[in-house]
Amino acid sequence: MARQTKIGLGGGCHWCTEAVFQSLKGVEKVAQGYVASIDENSTFSEAVIVHFNPDIISLRTLIEIHLHTHKSTSAHSMRNKYRSAIYTFSMEQSHEANNILNDFQSEFNNQLITEIYPFSEFKPSREAIQNYYQKNPKKPFCKQFINPKLRLLQEKFSNKINTNFLTN
Repeated sequence: MARQTKIGLGGGCHWCTEAVFQSLKGVEKVAQGYVASIDENSTFSEAVIVHFNPDIISLRTLIEIHLHTHKSTSAHSMRNKYRSAIYTFSMEQSHEANNILNDFQSEFNNQLITEIYPFSEFKPSREAIQNYYQKNPKKPFCKQFINPKLRLLQEKFSNKINTNFLTN
């Protein structure tokens, strides 16, 4: 049986984040919804829980992709709902994520605003909007917001993509 672990990632709209991570080799499941963390501002934010096989794709690679496929250096007017975040499931994972963020800071012109929070709770999105991109690739939202992220993913991380996912 394959090893599996998970990490929570918030990067704006969860439809976009879901599509990016569903397309990767080694990602076994992406749960889209709302995540709360254990912090002073434990409001729910749009995010995904990525279940992955670390023998195929590393936490480092997932975080690198996360940082490059959303606005990880600029504030959003609705930052609490759409915050740039990494939700961790252990103290060890939190330390590893922090080290990874520090390593990648030099790749960005501006300071990363991505924060690391301990995971607290997850509420899945309603069924109608789960797997949004797979169900609606021709919708204007997908063309305007998700397709550019997937193109960036193809350009920068083509060897990590499950080619069966990208059909359009």
